[in-house]
Amino acid sequence: MPRNLAGVPEQTPQPRRLADRLFGAVTPAPAARPQQPRPEAPRTVRQAAVVVAAEAVVFAVLAVVLLWLTLTGDPESVPRALAEVVLVGGVAALLGAAAAGLRRLAGWARGPVIALQILFAASGLVAVQAGRPEIGVPALLLAAATVYLLMTPEARLAYLDR
Repeated sequence: MPRNLAGVPEQTPQPRRLADRLFGAVTPAPAARPQQPRPEAPRTVRQAAVVVAAEAVVFAVLAVVLLWLTLTGDPESVPRALAEVVLVGGVAALLGAAAAGLRRLAGWARGPVIALQILFAASGLVAVQAGRPEIGVPALLLAAATVYLLMTPEARLAYLDR
């Protein structure tokens, strides 16, 4: 049995311009997406973001101090000293971006923060074993606090609901 297309008018194809045939026609702009309300981050995630932001500030200050020491001192290897400054500055930038991501409940932010906290805890343990508890103990405490805050049930549920 043939289909009934009674309500559909016949559309005759319009001749296309030469520019449209050669380069393609301009597509219309897509409709704007409706704004969805952003969920509020739980208290523990906000606290973890504050701790991570504090770590970012510490690393940024450390990068500036290392740059100052490189420029005013006589390093054994200037390229190595500058690479160290860039590395510490990159960690500061990553931590700052991750703190902002945690605050917004961005899905990408939690994994790098946990990985960096594990590295900071290992570095803090090495510093304590090397006889530098003034460096190692704060690193261990900050890493433990951040991991604890991100592993609470409300923080895990906030990322699960996304």
